[in-house]
This record gives sequence, C-alpha cells and structure tokens, in this order.
Amino acid sequence: MKSDGNNSSAQKGAASLLLIVAVFIAAAALTAAVAALLINIQTRKAESYTPFTWLADVDENTTDPEVWGRTFPLQYDNYLKTVDATHTRFGGSEALPPQKSERDPWLLRLYAGYAFSLDYRERRGHAYMLEDQQETRRVKERKQPGACLHCHSSIIAAYRFKGDGDVMKGFDIVNAMPYEEAAAITNADGKKLVEHPVSCVDCHEPMTMKVRVTRPGFINGIKQYKASQGVADYDVNRDATRAEMRGYVCGQCHVEYYFKGEGKTLTFPWHNGLKADDIEKYYDEVQFNDWTHAETGAGVIKAQHPEFEMWNQGIHARAGVACVDCHMPYMRVGAGKTADHWVRSPLLNINRACQPCHNISETEIKARVDNIQDKTYVLMTEAAKAYTDMLDAVVAAKNAGASEDALAPSLALQRKAQWRLDYVSSENSMGFHAPQEAMRLLAESIDFSRQGQISAMRILAAN
Repeated sequence: MKSDGNNSSAQKGAASLLLIVAVFIAAAALTAAVAALLINIQTRKAESYTPFTWLADVDENTTDPEVWGRTFPLQYDNYLKTVDATHTRFGGSEALPPQKSERDPWLLRLYAGYAFSLDYRERRGHAYMLEDQQETRRVKERKQPGACLHCHSSIIAAYRFKGDGDVMKGFDIVNAMPYEEAAAITNADGKKLVEHPVSCVDCHEPMTMKVRVTRPGFINGIKQYKASQGVADYDVNRDATRAEMRGYVCGQCHVEYYFKGEGKTLTFPWHNGLKADDIEKYYDEVQFNDWTHAETGAGVIKAQHPEFEMWNQGIHARAGVACVDCHMPYMRVGAGKTADHWVRSPLLNINRACQPCHNISETEIKARVDNIQDKTYVLMTEAAKAYTDMLDAVVAAKNAGASEDALAPSLALQRKAQWRLDYVSSENSMGFHAPQEAMRLLAESIDFSRQGQISAMRILAAN
C-alpha cells in the first residue's frame, strides 16, 4: 500500500510538470504570435506612412508616364493594360475598332456632310487616344485645329511653352494653330512636347500626387456652370472637394464641347447648366452650328461624348459615386490601397467596381445593366428610324421645289431631333449613366422627328 502511494504521487507530479510545460509552451507561442502581429501592424503602418519612394524626378513638364512609372510601378503597369483589347456588348477596344456605322448604318445619314461620316470608329483604351486621333480620316482629310489636342494628349507642357509659362495664354494660342502644327510643337531644346496620350501629370500634382484638374476647358467651363448656379469666382482646384475631384478629373475630357469663334477656343457650353436642354439653349442663343446637313441644309449640332453631363443626371452622381469609383475602383496593395489605373468598363470588373455597394450577385448586376442598355438601344433605333423618315420627307419636299422659308419649321425640328438622338448615341454608356434621362431624350427625338416629317409632308402635299 505504501508503494502504491508513492507511485500515485509521482504520477501526479509528472502530470503537473507536463501541464506547466504545456502552459509555458502555449504562453510562449501566444507571446510569439502577438509579437508577430504587433510587428506586422507596425510594418503595415510604416508602409502607409511612406506609400512610395521617389526613384525618378518628375515635374510639371514630365509627360512621359514611364518616368512616373519608376516610382509608381503598379499604377503604370495597370495603365499599360489600356492597350489590351476589351469588349462589352455596346463598345470596347479592338486591334482596329470597327466603324460604328457597321452596327448602325443610320449614322451615315445623321452626319451627312460632316467629317464623322468619313470615319467614326468604336473607342479604344486611353493608350491609343492620341494615335487614333492622328490617324483618323477626320484629321487626315479635313482641316482641324490644335484645339483637338486638348483631350487627346498630355498637352499642358505645350500650352505652358507657347504661353511663356502662362497655361491659359498657351491654350488660346494652341487652339488656333492648325492641328499638324500644334502636334509638332517643340521646346527650345528641340524636344517634342506633344507625343503622349493623357498621362500622370494631367491628373496628379507632382511630388504630392494630389488629384487635380489641369485642362483649361474644364476650368473655364465649371466656372461658368457654377456661376449659373449662383456661385461666383469658382476655382475648381481651390474649391472642389476631394470627392468631387474624383469625377472632375474625368470630366476634363469626357464632355460636350465646341470650338468657339475664329480662335477655335475649346469651350464647354455649360453657361445655362449641364442638361442637354441647357446646352441646346446655349447653342441656340449664340447661333452655333457644327455644320450644315448635306441632305436638308439644316444647321445642326454634333454632340461629342457627354458622359460627364449625362452622369450628372443619374442616380450614381446623386449618391456621390464618382467616375473613378466604377471605372478605376480601389484595389488593396499591402497596407494601403490605390485606384486601378486600367481604366475600363465596370462590366469587366464587377466584383471591385459594383459589389462594394451592391450586395447582389454578379449575374444579377449584369442582368440589370443589360436590361437598361437593351431598352436604350431599342428606343435609339426607333429614334433613328423616325429621324431618317423625316430626312426622306424633307428631301422629297426640297426636290418638289419647297422654299427655304417653307421648310424652316421642319429644319428647326430636325435640329432638335438630331441633337437628342446624337447626344444619347455619342454618350458612351448606352443609357446606363442616366437611364431615365436617356429615354426622355430619345422619346423627345422621336416626337420632333415625326413633327418634322409631318410638316414636310404637308408642304409636299401642298405642292
């Protein structure tokens, strides 16, 4: 019995020792884990304090994105992806994009007599924006002003050089130059100043990387718009919030504009507001026509690419969702995050572009977009049919000897119908940026076209 007691005590002692060792090991492991976590947190914090280290000097005249890419390799690598061919149902980029008229033949009649009837291709990625402009027949076969380079190149260095340091002065000078001459501007050292598409310096302030607006057209245009809203002396780089800037940087180029006067001053027509009706009212007030329609003789307006204006009429803008939230969504990089500089359709990146806000499946999101775009395209096709029917009626009345005075009401209606149809077809979201606004404009276009058709048919019947 005495021996059994000793054995029991020894077993208990061994068990206690094992327990102490296990607790010690567990405590050591926990301590090591906590220490590793703290070190990781501290490392991540240190990374966030110094998100980049300058490996190359850049300044206001550094238009080559490769130089910026030495310091910001991830952003540059993503920017380079804009050369890749991507495609959605109603647009995208190809090795050589097809003519838009291949899908929509009515565009040739819409633009009859204008350069866009010569060459009007689907869009490509940002990396091609300068090359595609320089190679289009609209530039090669028709004389164009230097103002065209405002949105298709990293142009601010050229403005600064021609203006002797004054960007706004250089803007006016370059606008009025012939396109070929403006594209060939060199500085005193013989360095070509217009050789890159939109680059880092166009949206970021060197050294701080703060997002900013550089384009004089937008700076002047948003000032005019704010004045129409009762805000005097608006300076976008001084007065805009950071959230607003995330839309404004894209609005520098994705807008409606025209070349004003003999100086071909690139002007955003926002004097009355940002809606299509407001812009039309301004054009009517200044009696501006882009060209005279070759079939009817009507003075008409070419809508450019009014994504910024259309987005402003939609639910995303009202909810504070900016262009870059969808087209350049955030991506996690180490301890920080950065905007994805592969600028593309959100439909090609639904997870990061849409699902941070919309807690539904990718399939459902795509189905909703398809529904909007399909309905917009169907109504746009109906508007085009009404427009071409009107053209047929006006041409028939002209051939029957109708006078200009007699046709004036029909031509005024053509101008209204054309503007609305072109506004939606040239806006690169197929109605998605503001579905109700797009449908309203197309419905009005149909109405004006049918009114113009009836007016011309009555003239024809009277003859």
